[in-house]
Amino acid sequence: MSTYDPSGPEPEGGGKPSFGKQPPQQGGGTPEGAPSDPYGTPPPPGGPGAGGPGAYGGTYGGAPGGQGPYGQGPYDQPPPGQGPAGYGTPGGGPVPGMPPLGTWPNRILARLIDYLLVQAVAVILVLPFASLTDRSGSAGSFWLACGLWLVYEGVMLGRDGQTLGKKAMKVRVAMLVDGNTPTQSAAWTRSAVFILPAVICCAVLWWLIDGVFGVFDKPYRQCIHDKAAKTVVVSTA
Repeated sequence: MSTYDPSGPEPEGGGKPSFGKQPPQQGGGTPEGAPSDPYGTPPPPGGPGAGGPGAYGGTYGGAPGGQGPYGQGPYDQPPPGQGPAGYGTPGGGPVPGMPPLGTWPNRILARLIDYLLVQAVAVILVLPFASLTDRSGSAGSFWLACGLWLVYEGVMLGRDGQTLGKKAMKVRVAMLVDGNTPTQSAAWTRSAVFILPAVICCAVLWWLIDGVFGVFDKPYRQCIHDKAAKTVVVSTA
């Protein structure tokens, strides 16, 4: 007759299989084939991904060295419980880290300076071949000036965001998304949208519509050419 008592302890090494812990391996390792950390551990502080740039690869104030693309401190965050200082208000950057937007007097004067410079070059180039008193001479000067403007502004904005007029009036063009210098495509798009419709028809009317659009745009005061290029005009003063 069997003397096995089911209520008693299992004989060591026999009976039902054990689901308990496996004996430790020599050297403190884990059983062969078992994961060393089945649940994983969070990466240590400063590990991959810690403190890196956001999804956009940089923001207003996300440039290396603790300085933003606009020359401001990182984000320039307001005290807790307060909204961003000057958000959407004239004279203040609409987002943290963005400097004040360029004022309309400075922007208009910068345009006027650039226009006079480009027009003067066009007149000098046309004058030996046609009289400005003739319709053909004045029209030729205007068309040449428009072509020069397209190249002038596209090249200058793609270099550092400033034309000569903008340097004089202490404003510059920046990418709206991160404050960096406009990309080549943005610089040339901005220049083309400003000048090409004027070449096709009604230059003064187009420039008036373009400018008035920016006056009523909130909060970035973007004219149509800024909207097309995704740029914004900010102060460097």
